[in-house]
Amino acid sequence: MRRIEKITGRTDDMIILRGVNLFPTQVEELILGIPALSPHFQLHLSRQGRLDAMTVHVERRPDATLADAEAAGTQLVTQIKNTIGVSTGIVVQAPETIERSMGKMRRIIDERPR
Repeated sequence: MRRIEKITGRTDDMIILRGVNLFPTQVEELILGIPALSPHFQLHLSRQGRLDAMTVHVERRPDATLADAEAAGTQLVTQIKNTIGVSTGIVVQAPETIERSMGKMRRIIDERPR
């Protein structure tokens, strides 16, 4: 077909992190299972040396204490490692600190050099 543009790559939100295929919906499912964390999160990708790293920034619920939120963050790290097979960092933030957007949420922040 002459009128079709060249295909430039995938358009879904799949991440390949250290050889593991990962979707943000997998992380969202684990977050929803923890009562102290809200469903608002972002995945920050960075490169440490030659390896890619992922940090999950997630909000705590307004009724959760800081101690509960930190314990929930530790629980989330363990669940991500056991379920998905990837080691991640977790940053638990105060409520209403992660940006909200109309339309499609921007879940992945790629800070890796090109």
